[in-house]
Amino acid sequence: LLLVVLTLWSAFTYSAEPKTEAELRNFVVQDCGSCHGLTFKGGLGPPLRPSDIEQLPVAAIEAIIREGVPGTAMPPWKALLTDDDMAWISRQLKSGALLEKTR
Repeated sequence: LLLVVLTLWSAFTYSAEPKTEAELRNFVVQDCGSCHGLTFKGGLGPPLRPSDIEQLPVAAIEAIIREGVPGTAMPPWKALLTDDDMAWISRQLKSGALLEKTR
């Protein structure tokens, strides 16, 4: 787990500077996909397909990204992503737009 967190940590910049959409897409596919599956069908982490997260409001997804999930491999990303970045990722996951880029 520590190795995964350190690898992910070093894969991105060390400050929460706004990212471009291309950088965010790459982040989600590479970093999130390493645990949630490259097509978001699940793996170490739960699936993130729209049908799997439909019961979660965007704000809840943002909070999970921001704070992580204690007792799991889901780290907090607040040190690396801005609030706008986390909101964008959450909206993209809810809409399924990122799935179209992974096919």
